[in-house]
Amino acid sequence: MPPDRSTQPAATDAVIRAQGVTKRFDRFTAVDEVSLDIHRGEVFGLIGHNGAGKSTLFKMMLGLLAPTSGSIHIAGEPVDGAGAREVRRRIGYLPENVALWDNLNGLETLRFFARLKRIDTSTCAALLERVGLGHAGNRPVRAYSKGMRQRLGFAQALLGQPQVLFLDEPTTGLDPRAIHFFWDTLAELREQGLTIVLTSHILAELQNRVDRVAVLTNGKLQALGSLPELRAQFDLPLRVRAQLAPATAAADATRLLADLPPPLAGIARQTEADAITFQAPRAHKIPLLQYLLRQPGQVLDVHVQEPSLEDMFFADQAPATEPASPVVASDASQAEAA
Repeated sequence: MPPDRSTQPAATDAVIRAQGVTKRFDRFTAVDEVSLDIHRGEVFGLIGHNGAGKSTLFKMMLGLLAPTSGSIHIAGEPVDGAGAREVRRRIGYLPENVALWDNLNGLETLRFFARLKRIDTSTCAALLERVGLGHAGNRPVRAYSKGMRQRLGFAQALLGQPQVLFLDEPTTGLDPRAIHFFWDTLAELREQGLTIVLTSHILAELQNRVDRVAVLTNGKLQALGSLPELRAQFDLPLRVRAQLAPATAAADATRLLADLPPPLAGIARQTEADAITFQAPRAHKIPLLQYLLRQPGQVLDVHVQEPSLEDMFFADQAPATEPASPVVASDASQAEAA
């Protein structure tokens, strides 16, 4: 379900605050002067092409990488300060590639991470049930499928009722039913006030499930806002498809196009056997709809498709190269995040 925009927190309610964050690797600038606030109870998407800097920014938010300059605070505390370990206990983290110990079973794995976070291990069995792994708690992790490992990693991230949840490509390896369950669980957590930050290459998944999105390009913050705000920023045309009466489709198409008033006559369009699809600038949306709806004998239906998150992502992206980060999602780094 799309987020309820009326319940979005005020701008002052920032759980995560990044100010002028820059990260350089020798001469390469991976993240360049990024500033943003992420609010309490918000589902926030971080997207960008490979090499855009999103993974580096993600790791700096987790405290796994130190910024070259700038600062990141979570709940008012610097992620790399003296209280960094205490800050991390408020964080749940699911890496893209879940690194687990094959010789432990699912329940032992959760108990291990619970002890790292100094959390009561008695909650682990219920947490396994919550992610649909109650039946496999005593099964060695080496026998888990990729999707089961991802669920176990998700359970690890939820240990201790974190204030902030970081999810890196969270639906990797999940089947459609598990993906549906995952997003339903995130919606429940959001309602409870949890702040969720996630990355995903599956932009269609994010589109109706995030409150706001940050788009990174070559280490810079290219765009930031809700989906309607991004549509206004990118100002991409919308697709308006007019379904024509089948008996006289060809004649109707000719007549419709011939009678288009200016400036509608200049709109790009594609004519099919029984329909016309217009690529309409946003400013022409209402005049075009009004014109089409005045043709009841010729136009049977009108469908409007707004630019998708994917459309906006590809509208202004250029390839870039980012060197491998010195921090990888290994057993050690995952344990450190815990």
